[in-house]
Amino acid sequence: MVVIDIVKVIVPAALAFCIGIGTTPLLTHYLYKHQAWKKKAGKGVGYGGGATPIFDALHKEKDTGTPRLGGVVIWGSVFLTISGIWFLNFFFDGALFNKLEFLSRSQTWLPFVALMVGALVGFIDDLLVIRGTGSHFAGGLPLMHRLLVAGAVALFAAWWFYTKLDISSIHIPFDGPLELGIFFIPFFVLVAIAIYASGVIDGIDGLSGGVFASIFTAYAGIAFYQQQIDLAAFCATVVGGILAFLWFNIPPARFYMTETGIMGLTMALTVVAFMTDTLGEGSGVLVLPIIGFLLVITVASNIIQVISKKLYGKKVFRVAPIHHHFEAIGWPGYKVTMRYWILSIIFGIVGVIIALVG
Repeated sequence: MVVIDIVKVIVPAALAFCIGIGTTPLLTHYLYKHQAWKKKAGKGVGYGGGATPIFDALHKEKDTGTPRLGGVVIWGSVFLTISGIWFLNFFFDGALFNKLEFLSRSQTWLPFVALMVGALVGFIDDLLVIRGTGSHFAGGLPLMHRLLVAGAVALFAAWWFYTKLDISSIHIPFDGPLELGIFFIPFFVLVAIAIYASGVIDGIDGLSGGVFASIFTAYAGIAFYQQQIDLAAFCATVVGGILAFLWFNIPPARFYMTETGIMGLTMALTVVAFMTDTLGEGSGVLVLPIIGFLLVITVASNIIQVISKKLYGKKVFRVAPIHHHFEAIGWPGYKVTMRYWILSIIFGIVGVIIALVG
């Protein structure tokens, strides 16, 4: 039985990787043909409301000439894998496809829907950025609009957990359940917004892809241990899609993940973390700051930078988020990326250990 479960997890991941690798040449041909990149390099305005001259200088040659929408490789390969296995099982009912199908109402519908909704909204944002001029949304969807979408999806998922699954607590490692009652819903939404905010880790070739691959691999392991095999297969399939993306995103990147990838991944990650918590009789939520520690410090560096500039009139980092600070002090982008990959694997292992023994 364990062997069958392992196959159910590994085969979709391998399929997603192969689909991603096979379809990317077509995607990149289209992206380059239609010049699907920003028309003006740099941010222009940072999260604190001021100019971003250091960031703009670091990225002046990269932003215009490298296509966006690379995240399509990730969610596209996941979608094709899930729908393909479902289709084969539905029309060619047999033991093989039945064992491989992992689209289930109890485990994978919510994270899958979150992934696709986030991907779609991010796709729209990317198209507006690529268009560049001519409308109120020339710079993409306003951050508030994207936060509202992330919050709305999280609110629905939280309501589903609370009313349909009767979940109102989270598990504290080495302690036990913490009952939140109705406050479980706003807590869920706050976690979702925080995870979405960590999407600013995207910005150096290969960085975000490697970090998210480690995070979803960790949750695949946690879900597998909890015997949530469908959820483990979903996480592994996402990893397969990310690895296909990384094949083309390692320096020099053929394209960037951008919002259509980041938004889908962060929204799906929120649901996965809660699925592996009380529902899976584990500690999926409170180990997330460990497994995703690099996401935490990314958001924290932005917050610290903004507060320091507002209150004291000076910056803590040369540029935020902190991975761009490392670029600004002279680290090559590939060095930042590789060190982040190493750290993300280490934190992922530590988080899994705590989740399993706590």
